[in-house]
Amino acid sequence: MFSTDFIYSLNPWLVAVGLNAVLLTLVYFAPKKLLTPAGVVHAWILGVIVWGSLGWQGYAVVGFYFLAGSLVTRIGMAEKEAAGIAEKREGARGPENVWGSALTAALCALSVLAVNLLHPDEVVERNLVSLLMLAYAASFATKLSDTCASEVGKAYGKRTFLITTLQPVPRGTEGAVSLEGTLAGVAGSLAIALVGWAVGVIDLTGIAFCVIAAFVGTNLESVIGATLQSEVEWLTNEMVNIMNTAIGAIAAILLAWAWSYAIQ
Repeated sequence: MFSTDFIYSLNPWLVAVGLNAVLLTLVYFAPKKLLTPAGVVHAWILGVIVWGSLGWQGYAVVGFYFLAGSLVTRIGMAEKEAAGIAEKREGARGPENVWGSALTAALCALSVLAVNLLHPDEVVERNLVSLLMLAYAASFATKLSDTCASEVGKAYGKRTFLITTLQPVPRGTEGAVSLEGTLAGVAGSLAIALVGWAVGVIDLTGIAFCVIAAFVGTNLESVIGATLQSEVEWLTNEMVNIMNTAIGAIAAILLAWAWSYAIQ
């Protein structure tokens, strides 16, 4: 017989399996395709990891990112398609998009799970979990910032400049930035940071850390796009997204460390 403690420990994972199966079945049969069939499977894996590791609070953050990112991708779709700069498959996410956007967050979630299972010193555990949760939120804030900046900039950017030279370039150019896109990116990161704060994933100062980290990550992603992406074969959009979200997560942790030392 299994112990009650073992059965209780499985409950979040059983809920994760069932809930994600139901929700992603609805997504699969929805008239507007948000995910490819393979994307549905990989999103289910991601959803199980997040719910099982972080509970509904972490799931709320990834859910908000998925919905907001999908909606933003469709902004000005007709104009972007006419210009040949729209996302492929009308924005439907495949496995590469799922993990390009969320691999960093999934690793943060699994790290929280590992810390909780290992039960280190209470103070150490609390501090580690807090930093990992901040990194989790910041990674999604960075990715949503990047998505908002890119999609709004491509649709409505009046003047776009290459981030490394500030020379005017056509909308949709790798490494291009615009005022409209930049403001949309800040708004996107703030929105997801507020969701993270509202559900208890981060504290109030974490909102500022996420927004600053997202700004840093999004602009460094533009630098990578302008300089390295066309020169390095393995630097696909998905790999750059992983780097982007990792930069945002690390930047948020460094900001939190710096802040903790500053107020001591």
